[in-house]
Amino acid sequence: MSKTPDATLVEQMDVMRSRVEAALEEILRTEDPRESRLVDAMRYSVMGDGKRIRPILCLASYEAVGGRGNEALPVAAALELIHAYSLVHDDLPCMDDDDTRRGKPAVHKAYGEGMAVLVGDGLLTLAFEVLATAPEGSSLPPARKMQVLKNIARAAGIRGMIAGQVGDLEALECPGDASLIDYVHARKTGALIAVSVWSGARLGTDEPGMIARLGQYGENVGLAFQIVDDILDYTDRPDEAASYVVCHGLVRARERAEELISTAKAGLDPLGENGRLLRDIADFILAQA
Repeated sequence: MSKTPDATLVEQMDVMRSRVEAALEEILRTEDPRESRLVDAMRYSVMGDGKRIRPILCLASYEAVGGRGNEALPVAAALELIHAYSLVHDDLPCMDDDDTRRGKPAVHKAYGEGMAVLVGDGLLTLAFEVLATAPEGSSLPPARKMQVLKNIARAAGIRGMIAGQVGDLEALECPGDASLIDYVHARKTGALIAVSVWSGARLGTDEPGMIARLGQYGENVGLAFQIVDDILDYTDRPDEAASYVVCHGLVRARERAEELISTAKAGLDPLGENGRLLRDIADFILAQA
């Protein structure tokens, strides 16, 4: 399934990634020396080799519906802060107990467990500070921003990522429970990816049908993303405790990822050429397996 992505797609994603990372650089700074160790640890967790899939999807969705300028950029950056927070806490010994992240020691290994908890807390609360602060010169209606903030909070909270993490802990006791794995995937990973796409669309348009269509695309891509991740984990670590591959087998996992990506792309048909980048990103995600 794996193939080399199109050079144009790589270039487009690199441009968006650079925009997001410039925004993150600006957000993750302090002039107060007493804050420097915390901010250094936060930067350690965020900056580096991340794919930035969530913020890229947000920006691509925004542009697909006709959004222009940098209105969506703070939201895209905030989504990456939330994602980074989830990884910091996910790596803790009381959770997944991973010692490395993105090729370097996990935050709790580099800075200690207490600091890792505070880094995660700091990233999450900073994300909502960014979301609640209108960028200079913003023309977005406050009600639209509030709706985006509300839905991101829901996706990151007890009905989204946190619910998924609780399910993930439960899955350690019953790794073959297919319905539980589906629940975990839809919330722990799928919810933030789906809301990233939805948020970009909502920031760029008031048209309900288009927003719903892109939201559905995000849900399908989010589930496919996690299944592909399970496939990659299984290839590297066949003893993985709880995953879609363990429940359904490698062949069915690949088939399901293909089905989800196909459905996601078909939903973009009404956008025509405007949906091309989102289609290409869906293919890029699938190609990793």
